[in-house]
Amino acid sequence: MPRRKLGRHALREHSQTLRQAIQFTFLILNLWIGLQFYVFVRYYETAGHSIRAARPAGVEGWLPIASLMNLKTVLLTGHLPAIHPAGTLLLIAFLAASWIFRKSFCGWLCPAGTVSEYLWRLGRKLFKRNFHLPRAVDIPLRGIKYVLMGLFIYVVADMSVVGIRQFLDSPYGVVDDVKMLNLFREPGMTGGIVMAILGVGSVFVQNFWCRYFCPYGALMGLVSLLSPLRIRRDAELCIDCAKCARACPSSLPVDRLITIRSAECLGCMQCVAACPAAGALFLSTPRRKRVPAWAVAAGIATLFIGTYVCGRWTGHWNTVLPESVYFELIPHANELAHP
Repeated sequence: MPRRKLGRHALREHSQTLRQAIQFTFLILNLWIGLQFYVFVRYYETAGHSIRAARPAGVEGWLPIASLMNLKTVLLTGHLPAIHPAGTLLLIAFLAASWIFRKSFCGWLCPAGTVSEYLWRLGRKLFKRNFHLPRAVDIPLRGIKYVLMGLFIYVVADMSVVGIRQFLDSPYGVVDDVKMLNLFREPGMTGGIVMAILGVGSVFVQNFWCRYFCPYGALMGLVSLLSPLRIRRDAELCIDCAKCARACPSSLPVDRLITIRSAECLGCMQCVAACPAAGALFLSTPRRKRVPAWAVAAGIATLFIGTYVCGRWTGHWNTVLPESVYFELIPHANELAHP
């Protein structure tokens, strides 16, 4: 029997530093995109009497339904539409990341997931623990995100390509990114209450929004089931300390499984980083070849940067519309009815 060793490997020790660096970088990038988009919108809302900024195409990453519609169009016609093309390319990149590197979009990139993680870490610091809902409550709540995902996929699947183009080319579809911004600027009473509940819930329960309500994460999780990578536990080297299970933000019983196959696994490697037994827990290929955190980080970065470069190089990144359209529609975005 192999000798059980305690101690951390250097690569494993740095896995969370690397992951958090990518999370922070992507969070800052999204905040910058949001600020630039706000300046862009204000220029047209003030009839050109404020600072002018170019529309950042990356804002389309916050339009998953429009991106899903465009993705269906691409699959059926072979052509990427001119409205919101960047969002479609980003969706493809995020799906690819989740397919190759588990649910890595949620664990490594998603800004909402990053904020959620900071909130539950704050809760753990304040209250010395996070709370787990009873299994009878937890399991039904986890189903909500899959129900929402199913509804969105059903709606998109039921639309024809012509119907999708009519929707996204309509005034409503052209400025749906502006309407999304307005939800954050002017959330209203209902929106404010919902955001407060999600914020407070995230302090007490790990990944409250992601675990129970995020349909985007549900889609990434289902795709991740096809990933060739898995967290694996070597039972002969394991010392049964259960630190891996306590570290898992998805509350998976890592210490009792040999291979983690769950759609809830974020691929974050927090369990691997927490394991004190050298070699007992690792991310690996089907042939049990170990995959270091730097390889995951490099792969995710290559997918994201490569998608951006490819989109710009082929001319399928920016949504190009006449200024007159923006001057006409942006100031009245909230008045536009759903087609």
